Amino acid sequence: MRGTKMGRNIRLIAVVALIGSAVALQGPSSSAAPSVMQRIASGQLHAAVLHVNGHTKTLPFLTHGAFSTGEVGPGQTQLGPSGSTSPGIAVGSLGCRDRNHDRDVRVNQDCTYRRQAEEDIAYNPVNPRNLVAGMNDSIIGWNQTSLDFSIDGGRHWGSVGTAPFRYRLNAPDDLLPTSSDPNSHTLFGDPGTLHSYDACSDPYLAFDSRGRAFYTCVGFDIASNASLVFAVPSPPGAKGSYFDQVYPPFGLTPPQSGREHVIVEDNSLAAFADGPKLGADSYRTSRNRDNVYETWTNFDLTCGKSGDQYCESPIYGSMSTDHGFTWSTPERISGANPGLCRFGNAFKKSLNPHACNFNGHSDIAVRPNGDLGITFENGNTPTVNQQILSLECDPSGSSSAGTAHLNCDTPRKVASEILKNAPECAGIGFGCSPGAFIRVPAETSQRIAVDQSNGDLYVTWYDYRFGEYDVFLSRSTNAGRSWSQPRKVNPDRGTDHYSAAIDVRERDGHSRIGVSYYRTGRVPNENHSPPGGFAPGDPGVGKRLSDYVLSGGTGLSTPYGFRVLSPKFPAPDGNQAGFNGDYSGLTITPNGQAHPVWSDTRNRVPNPGFNNAGVDEDVFTITHNLPTGG
Repeated sequence: MRGTKMGRNIRLIAVVALIGSAVALQGPSSSAAPSVMQRIASGQLHAAVLHVNGHTKTLPFLTHGAFSTGEVGPGQTQLGPSGSTSPGIAVGSLGCRDRNHDRDVRVNQDCTYRRQAEEDIAYNPVNPRNLVAGMNDSIIGWNQTSLDFSIDGGRHWGSVGTAPFRYRLNAPDDLLPTSSDPNSHTLFGDPGTLHSYDACSDPYLAFDSRGRAFYTCVGFDIASNASLVFAVPSPPGAKGSYFDQVYPPFGLTPPQSGREHVIVEDNSLAAFADGPKLGADSYRTSRNRDNVYETWTNFDLTCGKSGDQYCESPIYGSMSTDHGFTWSTPERISGANPGLCRFGNAFKKSLNPHACNFNGHSDIAVRPNGDLGITFENGNTPTVNQQILSLECDPSGSSSAGTAHLNCDTPRKVASEILKNAPECAGIGFGCSPGAFIRVPAETSQRIAVDQSNGDLYVTWYDYRFGEYDVFLSRSTNAGRSWSQPRKVNPDRGTDHYSAAIDVRERDGHSRIGVSYYRTGRVPNENHSPPGGFAPGDPGVGKRLSDYVLSGGTGLSTPYGFRVLSPKFPAPDGNQAGFNGDYSGLTITPNGQAHPVWSDTRNRVPNPGFNNAGVDEDVFTITHNLPTGG
């Protein structure tokens, strides 16, 4: 027993255990200050606005999955597509997969008509027919993340269930360095809530060279400022069918200290995590074989007159050299660059004015030599346009010994992210597709992939440089030190193209690139948002259909040819309106088969009054050869 504080906490947990789990799930009393989630819901906390050189720009903000957590209520709905009220249950069906009879495969296995969105997918290098997919999932009401696995190349899926974190209690003050673990797993070590986590968002997945699957998301509490980033492994041979738990701080049942699998945990307005991304070294000849890496955005919300508004959002990183059990002390890696980043001290004068610290989501690619390519969206620019930045990192050391470091260099520019005249939607804000009336945020637009044969890096993103949302691509052949000019991926015009995912596979001596993305019909005068933004009732707003496509090509020979994967589907409605996920997923197996994963609303809710929605958001996949041609 380590001092009086631990004794106090153990006694408190024992009392909670005796009284029952209902007490453990209670939030702070009504006299407590509103949490981050509560202030977002009430409008007290929102995206920061920066006025620079006569321009007004909206800075990155917490992604929608982190605060779309409430249970949906009653409302009017529509019947199924054929007028049937059947929920699609058939004898022998697995998880109501008989609801759709088209060529796509329904990944989520529930029968609840609750939202699944914002998905990722990875394949097992030991057995490429083994796939694991993760998604935001409101199956229990609060937003969770859930996992599904396939052992037959994506033809059938089994459910792992929701994220394995829910009986962990927030206690960052017990995650400071110890004699047995010299790493800190907290930024500030404030006293914890000793409260379980309500929700989790932003799932991401990776496999190492021996077939371990790794899964991450960001956990948070509705009624406090607690947040948690963790990564849990699925052991070799399990094929992603189950994952380790994230244990309570003092081990109510398992004989664990509560530190393993925890990357960062806090209970502070200065440390609210968002957008975790995960990468694993899957190269058998790499000097860093089987290392696991994590990056995330840390929102500091301690500025403003009341001390509870946006300050900055730098990128942090951590690594594990023992298969995800022990993680290194979090490092601030987004750095500074006087030639690229300005106004870093706009909200907090003590900060470096050239810090690259107004950031959205990051992403990770592991190169064959064991180095990392890390990219992130950045808003330290003098106009409404933003930029994609990259880092070259040279990981070293041991996480269990406390010597592990990412060793990232100065950020470099990949490309400008042109957002001038991009539409705004009422209640959603800047960065939306009015036709579907959903978020299309700049902060989640960029994704990175690596050509495993030669280490070349490719980044995709979407922006508004041609007066519509289009998907772009850039390549680095020197580990991210310089990048090619942006190349437009989509050949078609007249729709919004967004939420692109990317992967690369070498075939016959050529780099074959896959990029998948959504398309949504546009509305009249979309380049000129009305005061207050586009709103339902305006011509075409929320009425345009969408689809999901897979494009493919060789190197930078763009535009790429594409194939439409999904049927046309309507906009999310009811309590699901405004959000169909902030990203989608794509992985390409060594035989060149692409496995995209996306959410859409093709399925109708059959019984009126259920979930205040007429359409269900489900996750789908298909196995497809990469398209060719332009």
